[in-house]
Amino acid sequence: MHVLEVNNVSYRYQRNQVLHDVTFTVTEGEIFGILGPNGSGKTTLLKLLSKELPLQSGSIVVNGRPLRSFSQKEWARFAAVLPQITDAAFGYTVKETVELGRYAHQNGLFPTWTEEDEQAVKTAIEEVGLTEKVEEGIDRLSGGERQRVYLARALAQQPRLLLLDEPTNHMDITQQIKLLDQLVRWAKEKALTIVAIFHDINIASLYCDRLLMLKRGEVVALGTPEELMEPERLNSVFQAQVSRQAHPTVSKPLMAFLRKWEFPILQHGGLRERFTWTTMKDCIAITASAPLKVLSSALIGSGFQWATHFVNRQVPKDYDCEDAETEMKHYLRRHGFPVQQTIGMMTAVSIEDAVCMYENGDAFSVWAVVTAGVGNAVDAAQAWKRAHFDQKIGTINIMVFIDGILTEAAYVQAIMTATEAKTKALYDEKIIDSETNTYATGTSTDCIAVAATQTGVTFPYAGTITPLGKAIGRTVYEATKKALRRYQQRRESS
Repeated sequence: MHVLEVNNVSYRYQRNQVLHDVTFTVTEGEIFGILGPNGSGKTTLLKLLSKELPLQSGSIVVNGRPLRSFSQKEWARFAAVLPQITDAAFGYTVKETVELGRYAHQNGLFPTWTEEDEQAVKTAIEEVGLTEKVEEGIDRLSGGERQRVYLARALAQQPRLLLLDEPTNHMDITQQIKLLDQLVRWAKEKALTIVAIFHDINIASLYCDRLLMLKRGEVVALGTPEELMEPERLNSVFQAQVSRQAHPTVSKPLMAFLRKWEFPILQHGGLRERFTWTTMKDCIAITASAPLKVLSSALIGSGFQWATHFVNRQVPKDYDCEDAETEMKHYLRRHGFPVQQTIGMMTAVSIEDAVCMYENGDAFSVWAVVTAGVGNAVDAAQAWKRAHFDQKIGTINIMVFIDGILTEAAYVQAIMTATEAKTKALYDEKIIDSETNTYATGTSTDCIAVAATQTGVTFPYAGTITPLGKAIGRTVYEATKKALRRYQQRRESS
């Protein structure tokens, strides 16, 4: 059911045309967001929807009726409005301000305050989290708290349609999340229809069912966040370079804004000079002079993140900890490593047997660091035959450092290339899965990290046949082979 139908609406301030044939519909219980740069007509559109401005051309139909057919009081019962700037009712308390929202429900020359009115005010104040300040004067509140008071006043109207202009304006992040989560709940539980202007495109993407995107008063796009949040479109509308990312827990796109100023380009041959190598009693620590973007399977720092420290920690072969991640974080902190900027791996292999291989190409440099042992070697193709899983410390840890800009596809391909090179090294060294008596493809707890400076030349791909992939393959293969031989020699001599 369409609660709101806007058809070919245009508006002009004297000679300035601010809206051009805007058309869209909003269904019951939908959270509908309006996006656009400053001056795109967003606030004017909301003022037309709220009857603050008279309609000049086109039509607006609300719940099957022309908007102009609603009296002011009738409209106040149906819709509530929270503008971006609200005149502060100084001298009023929180409760008194919220009580003004019940005006639309008062009847007669001398209206009577009812229990229903009291409960509506109490509920509205509770829902915006201001119960403890109910008797506080609003002139003593912060900007964010005041914004919540006005939202409570709108909610006290018990509307079916809620019109919001920057509803989280002046709120801290905690209050923003609480409020937006409540908006979603109200939309679902109360069938409340919400039309809201947003400036934060990520908040709009995360909380809106559909979006209307305006530019210079014209509709640029209309659809779901998944459909609209494309870097090319946002660059065209907002004149800002962005990159689309996946939200970690819901099927919603997030946009990362890209800086425009130039980064210093690393001189070829200087990759290793950007790092400090420290060998401690039980770890190798590699520290970068500037953060690198990393994709890893490490115990600490898994997934994508930016890091300056890369730690490969040696633990005893009988290491056993129920919460290895927490224990590793404690270890890093004790040794002065910043956990949020550290890639942390564990190995039972002697750190003295670490191997480094370096290759300098025409447009890039690659540095591979490998520790390798095969105490828990496994054939991935035959692992299903194993009767049990004996968790052991990871034995093949690979770090690959690259000077260049990698796309997300290139990161994944770099990991694939490095993994294939590692597997070939195991094959050539005739490493056997002791349980299946077949060639091993790795160990049960291998770990890998690919780190790039994200400066200089862009590499869209890093597959085995690309120049970058060839360098990754060679360095990882040679380093893994050499590390395996060191491991075997140490075992034979012990």
